[in-house]
Amino acid sequence: MSRKNLNAKKIPKVLDLKLKNRRINQIYKKFEKSLNIDENFIVAVSGGPDSLALSFLSKIYSIKRNLKVKYYIVDHRLRAESTYEAKIVKKILKKNSIDSNILTLKGRKPNKNIQSLARQKRYKLLFAKCKQFKINHILLGHHLDDLFENFFIRLVRGSGLRGLISLDKKNKKGLINLNRPLLDQKKSDLIFLSNKIFEFYIKDPSNEKDKFLRIKIRKLITNLQKDGLDKNKLSMTIDNLKRSNNVIDFYVSENLEKNTFFSLKKDHLILNKKFFQQPYEVVFRAFSDSIQFVGKKYYPARGKKLDRIIKDIENDKVYKSTLGGCVIEKVNQTVIISREY
Repeated sequence: MSRKNLNAKKIPKVLDLKLKNRRINQIYKKFEKSLNIDENFIVAVSGGPDSLALSFLSKIYSIKRNLKVKYYIVDHRLRAESTYEAKIVKKILKKNSIDSNILTLKGRKPNKNIQSLARQKRYKLLFAKCKQFKINHILLGHHLDDLFENFFIRLVRGSGLRGLISLDKKNKKGLINLNRPLLDQKKSDLIFLSNKIFEFYIKDPSNEKDKFLRIKIRKLITNLQKDGLDKNKLSMTIDNLKRSNNVIDFYVSENLEKNTFFSLKKDHLILNKKFFQQPYEVVFRAFSDSIQFVGKKYYPARGKKLDRIIKDIENDKVYKSTLGGCVIEKVNQTVIISREY
């Protein structure tokens, strides 16, 4: 037995009693198998049933593994009552032996792309806390229904294979691992758990507003289910796409390893002629990864701009452009990517 397990704390009685519920225990066992990390982590809490369920499950997990965990409630201030709700969530978590802190987003409320911009700002705050406490893992409350919604949203937006399966159990952003241990859990189970443990969760009124694409997709999926959509088969389809994506990622890594050279002295990346002689999807992804690496950006460059630059390069044009915080220049048979200052 490891020293960590020997020194593990006891689960507080208020939590242990609830863990003995058969259905909750089954949910926890599934969660434990899905997470499977032995490092300290941060949990993002919104106050919805998903994140509250995540708070309980991760608290049990951290005690059993003797890990340190920090809980952060992000107050987006997009609604007048959000600050009050954040304080209520903090109080309810405390009542269940879960200490948390509130992170408040500052600045003007955006007029468009509200949910997307809020998500970016939320990650920025959480990443700052990771850096402060030297933590490399963040736990997010995405669940199985989110996986299906993400698939249809990306489909509507014309995403490629990578975009269609972009919501995965683990993604890496720089040094930070974004973990989604609830991705194989049903929404109904998480609502049950939140009601049973906390007797509370926040219902976000924006979930009823059709102006958000995600809500439109959610209603579309509900209607498709009535017409016979089998979520189990849809899940199998997404799993098959993930396997295909892994094959492409293998060749992307091979292309980056064999056909690029990074100059530490000049701080730029050189792509040789063979880099652009691979299948288009391999070139596209490897090029996107290269720009993101040099530009040190959180999000990759937009697909249409990447596509245009690749076509110009392949057409043997004398080329110089900027994208993703980088200067991209074609010199003879090579392409040089350097950071834009």
